[in-house]
Amino acid sequence: MNINYYFSRFLAKKPDSPTYQSLAALQNKHMLHVPFENLDVLSKTPIIIDLERIFQKVIVNLRGGFCYELNGLFGWLLKESGYEVSYVSATVKKPDGTWTIEGSHATNLVTIENQSYIVDVGFGDSVRKPMPLNGEVVRDVSGSYRMTNVAEHMYDLQRWEDDVWKTLYRVSTLPKKLTDFTPMCEFNQTSADSPFVHKRLVTIATPTGRITLSGETLTVTDGEKKTKRNVSEEETPDILQNHFYIIKGFY
Repeated sequence: MNINYYFSRFLAKKPDSPTYQSLAALQNKHMLHVPFENLDVLSKTPIIIDLERIFQKVIVNLRGGFCYELNGLFGWLLKESGYEVSYVSATVKKPDGTWTIEGSHATNLVTIENQSYIVDVGFGDSVRKPMPLNGEVVRDVSGSYRMTNVAEHMYDLQRWEDDVWKTLYRVSTLPKKLTDFTPMCEFNQTSADSPFVHKRLVTIATPTGRITLSGETLTVTDGEKKTKRNVSEEETPDILQNHFYIIKGFY
């Protein structure tokens, strides 16, 4: 896998040293150029946790992916750039207050000068900066976030919504191998209980908001302004190319 080719995929370059500032810039750029998407799930194209296979899809074929692909690949890139990185698991809290299958989300834990951060480029509409575990509030165009310690090795990622802190997911900081997520990767591609098997979901950050194609609905968020419209199947290839940089013939 060519590390410089990966950097060019999201208009970045290898940092001179593994600093927080470089990490934050890489995460933000990655989220602006590489979408979260489930097109392979819907087409029943197998997603296998193999970094070379994922590299071909996401970097060479200009695709996106879901957490195992995007965070798996980004974690590898950070390691190759000199960062101390571990893959870790998280359990997502659903809008109705229930939890998904324990540990089914894959993300990255990065440690810089004895400070640890959750760095996630594979969770769709979420924070675009490294999240310190010390509870510091982090703000970006998508909102205000914090990590709160709930038990030994366990932290909740929370976003400020409707005047309360709402938990997005609960993460364990115990290191894992990427292949440990194979059962969950298979579940999220095949089970009727998976949120990814029922309708198309493609989403990407923009400098002022986010663009999301959910089923047949295209939502564009620009600051405080949000617009929605229905998209026909005939329009979909152009939408994917113009908004998400996904070219017909590669999905």
